[in-house]
Amino acid sequence: MVKIPPYLKKGDLIGITCSSSKMDLQAAEYARGVLSSWGYRVHLGITVGTSFHNFSAPDELRLEELQDMLDDPEIKAIVFGRGGYGMVCILDKLDFTKFRKSPKWLCGYSDITTLHSHIQRKFGIATLHSMMCSGITPDTLDNEYVRSLATALKGKPYRYTTAAHPLNREGKTSGILVGGNLSILANLSGTPSQVNTKGKILLLEDIGEYRYNIDRMMYNLKRAGWLDKLAGLVVGSFVDGKETDTPFGQSEYEIISNLVKEYDYPVCFGFPSGHTAENYSLKLGVKHELKIGAKTILTEQL
Repeated sequence: MVKIPPYLKKGDLIGITCSSSKMDLQAAEYARGVLSSWGYRVHLGITVGTSFHNFSAPDELRLEELQDMLDDPEIKAIVFGRGGYGMVCILDKLDFTKFRKSPKWLCGYSDITTLHSHIQRKFGIATLHSMMCSGITPDTLDNEYVRSLATALKGKPYRYTTAAHPLNREGKTSGILVGGNLSILANLSGTPSQVNTKGKILLLEDIGEYRYNIDRMMYNLKRAGWLDKLAGLVVGSFVDGKETDTPFGQSEYEIISNLVKEYDYPVCFGFPSGHTAENYSLKLGVKHELKIGAKTILTEQL
């Protein structure tokens, strides 16, 4: 049974931390103001606005702050500042004892996929693949994707609709939603944090990868059995793809389509999730219904 953290009420406390790469303090303070305008109290961690090489702070400090926020009973949700790289460096030192007894919503994507996958594999607790503070800006403030974070935190069920894509494989299915960033998932393959995809709907997205490396990572998933018994596949945004001097010859979507063509489960491409402003909040570890036809509809199932 999946355990759902309590949804938030007005006056609840949200913690903001940068457990991976660094983030500009002014941008984080803007996001804090938006979260406050939704009726929440917001605590800005000491890793926000600091830097240590590519990271926000040394491993020990990032670990300490995230551990404190996981353990603090007053904090009802953690919205990560940004992704980047660094979660895997501290993951095995985190103690989830108090979090398992009193779970809270962990909100983010990209490098936070490491934490999402680990928690689902080990504890069966739902998390939120969502916009982070870095995505809450004056330009995105009023869009439906930022609003979807507010909706998810309050516990309102969602139903997302997007246009059909020429590479879609039509059908209807249901299953628990798992996944996130392809690069992270491929690097978790074969580790204790690898999520079980059997009978699940798998979400994939990525940014800034060479196309040959997308192909290699997808073969990694395929050979490791990730793709064999899926209920469905949701392919989000793949942006800022790179080429070597010799072009690979396929787009990211074509690579994925070709590697799953032997299976018969529904597949949708171009779902608004990933490293763009079009990034819906999605409850990982929660059952969803996926309908792919003249349009794609992804619905949270209560």
